[in-house]
Formats: sequence, structure tokens, C-alpha cells
Amino acid sequence: MVSKHLRVLRDAGFVESTVDAQRRLYRLKPGPFREVDDWLAQFRRFWSTHLDALERHLDRMEQSSTKKNKTSGSLPKPNRNRPKGDTK
Repeated sequence: MVSKHLRVLRDAGFVESTVDAQRRLYRLKPGPFREVDDWLAQFRRFWSTHLDALERHLDRMEQSSTKKNKTSGSLPKPNRNRPKGDTK
């Protein structure tokens, strides 16, 4: 399976290989990775602004909920910063 993945990467231009006796040595080619990173940059910018807006909205909801909890005596809201799987 590894050989198949390496062949796909080689065919796509992400790695180059050389033969050394019975071994095939692979080297990453940085150019194609830079191209992918440049292409992804537009999506990072788009999602970054939208996720920042979502975070601000959630923070406002949290502040509003905290004020209500203090006055109504209801249960505290869950911490959204807690890592997944943490049950405390």
C-alpha cells in the first residue's frame, strides 16, 4: 500500500525518486506543496473571517447566558473550550 501511495505522489509531482540498488529513495518537492498552500489560502481567508464572526456571536451569547444564569439561579452552561472527551 505504501508503494501505491508513493507512486501516486510521484505521478502527481509531489515527490521525486531515485533508485539505489534495491531501494527507491524519495524526496519531497516543495514547489507543488507551495502551489497547494497558495490555492488553500483563499479558503483560509474566507473561513477565518466567518469563524471569527461565529466566535464573536457565541461569546455574546455566552455573556448573555451568564447574566441570565446569575439572576435566575439556573445551571451553568457547558464550557465550549473543553477538549472533546473531557467529561468534567
